[in-house]
Amino acid sequence: MKSDRELQEAVEKELGSDPNVRAERIGVVAKNGVVQLSGEVGSFGEKWAADRAALRVAGVQALASEIKVNLEGTDWNSDEYIARGVMDSFEWNHLDSRGIKIEVSDGWVTLQGTVQTEHQKEEAARFVRLLGGVKGVVNSIFVIPKGFG
Repeated sequence: MKSDRELQEAVEKELGSDPNVRAERIGVVAKNGVVQLSGEVGSFGEKWAADRAALRVAGVQALASEIKVNLEGTDWNSDEYIARGVMDSFEWNHLDSRGIKIEVSDGWVTLQGTVQTEHQKEEAARFVRLLGGVKGVVNSIFVIPKGFG
């Protein structure tokens, strides 16, 4: 079992090795297997990447992510802009989104509806996470395989 200091250093190292994370903007505290991340990042995608990086570290039993997404100074943070971006992203990536409804409120994107595969569900959320202006994603899509609907 790693000491708190060893776990903190391992998480810091993992954050530093992830090209999608600016580790210098993220603080790490570890105590008894629980890792707390804090700081401020410029996109939901970066927050998500930091959370995933911390969870990859052996010895991390729980994660308390208090990273804030700060979109100030951006001109692409209106809900309308984000909603259009989600629709465009689905189209550009050839995701069959006919069964997906998109709701955007204060930068949070909620995906609802049905798709035929788990891969489609995960891809939809991934495409949204990568968009500028997104503060968070709620993926409420249900998977209903063809022939079961």
